[in-house]
Amino acid sequence: MEGKLILFSAPSGSGKSSVIHYLLEQGLPLQFSISATSRAPRGQERHGIDYYFFTPEEFRSHIEAKDFLEYEEVYKDKFYGTLKSEVERITKAGKNVIFDVDVVGGCNIKKQYGDRALSVFIQPPSIDELRKRLEKRATDTSEVIESRLAKAEYELSFAPEFDVIIVNDDLSNAQAEALRIVNDFIK
Repeated sequence: MEGKLILFSAPSGSGKSSVIHYLLEQGLPLQFSISATSRAPRGQERHGIDYYFFTPEEFRSHIEAKDFLEYEEVYKDKFYGTLKSEVERITKAGKNVIFDVDVVGGCNIKKQYGDRALSVFIQPPSIDELRKRLEKRATDTSEVIESRLAKAEYELSFAPEFDVIIVNDDLSNAQAEALRIVNDFIK
């Protein structure tokens, strides 16, 4: 049986990465699909571990070669995408693929895989709380935070298109809910 796909999408700062990391530590038959991006690494992020980091030009070359299952230019010259080779590598090994994708990418992958994919939207309790989280993590300039907040309002409009919405007003509750949902889906 081919592996299933679990897609997580959310506005930046909603806790999506924390939920995904938690799930990956629970001993489930999941493997993380490493996304590709043209943005610079943040903090301790490493190529091939956290993301495949490409220049905008390299990313465009992969687009032309049709190497992506999905991709999006999220901000000017800031691309994110899922390499087809990642999905093939993981599913051929008999594992379920867990994704951290932008909302448009999540919707596109869900459309391609139908019931074989579960789409989960992690929603912040409010835009004000999202602002606090982005400021607290201290990885972005105030201009980038404002840009992320503007993008978040747009992204929130996609929530109804997802199979499941988890409101992350308490991280441990959101993690427990995600674990229950993913366990049910992959059984």
